[in-house]
Amino acid sequence: MATKTILLVDDSVTMLMSVKNNLEIADFKVETAEDGVKALAKLTAGFKPNLIITDINMPNMDGIEFIKKARALAGFRFIPILTLTTESQQGKRDEGKQAGATGWLVKPVSGADLLKIIKQVLPGA
Repeated sequence: MATKTILLVDDSVTMLMSVKNNLEIADFKVETAEDGVKALAKLTAGFKPNLIITDINMPNMDGIEFIKKARALAGFRFIPILTLTTESQQGKRDEGKQAGATGWLVKPVSGADLLKIIKQVLPGA
């Protein structure tokens, strides 16, 4: 089975490293970006991950805006996008869902829980 690729977007280097580590141990290929602008640049340059995990509160372009823009790109309508954020308010969750988020995870999330959710939203993971 082909290795699945995940785009991880978070402005916290510590978060990027720890989540990337967990995912790589589980045999995923992980590409990272520090904000929505950089993540979008990767997507428009032709990078097509199987799954996107994004933070919500980031400089330059936040996660909600990034999700909207990613969803507007050709071929990204059905790619699962999970949010991994400290935001737990229902209003923010609704905003995320309207933007096109597949799932909403509140930090901190254990590696095991994250993998369980990835398996739910990513067929064949």
